[in-house]
Amino acid sequence: MDEIVKKLAGLGLPGVILVVLTVASGGSSAAVAAALTALGGPLGIVGGIGLLGLITVIGDTVAGYGIEAILKAIYAERSKTESVRYLLKEIKDLPISEELKLKLKNQLSPEVIIDTEEFNQPKTVEIVEE
Repeated sequence: MDEIVKKLAGLGLPGVILVVLTVASGGSSAAVAAALTALGGPLGIVGGIGLLGLITVIGDTVAGYGIEAILKAIYAERSKTESVRYLLKEIKDLPISEELKLKLKNQLSPEVIIDTEEFNQPKTVEIVEE
């Protein structure tokens, strides 16, 4: 068992996902192949294996920079082409801590402090009926 654990640990997160898929499918190799095929979508089992590889790359990136920096960069880039209101709603629904949600929201729409002395007082207008 130690050898299997070492080999799966070498795979990192995809190894964990593969173990979860195996356990969820009852250990059947056909069920694991079906799960990988489902993960791969239109690309089939090759796409599922490729997705496991992509998860490795993403996991390494997140480990290097941190989830906060990655999410901030992603939402900053998306805010260039998508509605900030839509992104704020999306952030609200993310399964992350409230602290991280607040940081992401503040990055997208920071509170703007307006100096009230810059603006003139509103004028009073009287409406006279003739």
